[in-house]
Amino acid sequence: MKKAIILFVLIAFFSATFSATSSNFVIPAKDPVKASEVYLPVGKNGQFISLMDLSQIRVKDLENLTGKKMKLIDKINFKIGQRELKKSINSDGSFNKKKIEKYFSKADVGSGFHLGGFALGFLLSIIGLLIAYLIKDDKKQERVKWAWIGFAISLVIIIIAAAI
Repeated sequence: MKKAIILFVLIAFFSATFSATSSNFVIPAKDPVKASEVYLPVGKNGQFISLMDLSQIRVKDLENLTGKKMKLIDKINFKIGQRELKKSINSDGSFNKKKIEKYFSKADVGSGFHLGGFALGFLLSIIGLLIAYLIKDDKKQERVKWAWIGFAISLVIIIIAAAI
């Protein structure tokens, strides 16, 4: 009787998990992140500046905004960084480098179910966790998270089976 109840609970859990995450498989089209929409805190007063403005601001204006005098080496480093920032922003204000776009759109990561990560953790336990950490691609964070979840579920099942 205990085994039947445990089996029923596991089936209910997995069916609820898959039905809740099935809508995450459809990826809606989204607009690229604009440099004028990304703000950075500047100074001690809690002021913010957009990346678009930061790519066009003068050194004197930045000094006035932060309230600190910059040394020569700081000014040179700022101008070099500003030049790189200008190169990574298109004329329409969006980013042209995938690395920057991925960094600023990172809020969407981790929302969906990753079957491969879950299977690695559930079926291969610790070895699956190591494999999930070694694979490097865009979905590494999701894969590792779901590998840990799969490992935890397999561990719970093993403990329950040993107790019965």
